[in-house]
Amino acid sequence: MLRSYALTDIGRKRQLNQDYIYLTENPVGNLPNLFIVADGMGGHKAGDYASDLAVETVVKEAGASLEKSPSRILGHAITIANRILRQRASENFALSGMGTTLVAATCIGRFLEVANVGDSRLYVIGDEIVQITEDHSLVEEMVRMGGIGREEARNHPDKNIITRAIGARDDVEVDFFNLELQTGDMVLLCSDGLTNMVDDETICRILKNGKSLRDRVEELVRTANENGGRDNISVIVIETLADEESYEKSY
Repeated sequence: MLRSYALTDIGRKRQLNQDYIYLTENPVGNLPNLFIVADGMGGHKAGDYASDLAVETVVKEAGASLEKSPSRILGHAITIANRILRQRASENFALSGMGTTLVAATCIGRFLEVANVGDSRLYVIGDEIVQITEDHSLVEEMVRMGGIGREEARNHPDKNIITRAIGARDDVEVDFFNLELQTGDMVLLCSDGLTNMVDDETICRILKNGKSLRDRVEELVRTANENGGRDNISVIVIETLADEESYEKSY
C-alpha cells in the first residue's frame, strides 16, 4: 500500500509558478500509479506552458501505451513530449527556447521505477535520506569532475544552468533508475525550489517528525519560503505502508 500528498507554491520571488505536478495512486495505462514533478523554463509564460504540456503529454502517452516495461512506457512518453515541445516552439516565437525538467516515478509492488531529465530530484528516505537521481546541471558536472565541492555547489552562481531538458534539443536523453523499497520508506519528488532552499538533513528531519503527511509536506514548503523562497517550490511525498490496517491508522 502507499499514500501520497503534493503541494506546489509560487515562492516569494517569482511572478509565475512554472512548476507543474501530477499524482495519482490509480493506474495510468499499464502503470499502477504515477507521480511527476516538472520545472519549466523560458520567456514570459513559456515555462509554465512547457511544464504543463510535458506532463500532460507524458500522462496521455503512458495511458495509451501497450508496453509492459515502466522504463519503456516513460521513456517513450518523454520522447513524445520532447518532440511536441520542439514543434510548438518552432511554430510560436513566444515559446522559443522553452523547456522543462521532469522527474517521474511509479511504484510497482515494493519496486520503484524512476525516469529523470534535468535537475528536479527524487529521494528515498528510510534510515537516512538518499538522492536517487543525478542533476543534469553545469554545477553537478563540475562536482563530478572534482572542480568544486558539494558545499560550494549549493551556492554557485551557475547553479541554475542545466545540461538536459525536455524541449532543449531534438533528442532527449533520459536517466532511468530501478530500486527496491523497504516498508516505511518515503519517496520525495521535488523541484529545485525546495532543494536550493532546504538542505537534505533538514528535509529528512521534517519528513520523519511524526506529523501527518500533509503537515510534513506543508512544512517543507513553508521552510523553503522562510529560507528565501527564491523559486517555485513543488513537493510530492509518497509513503509506503505495510498493509491495509496500517494505511487506515496512518490518517
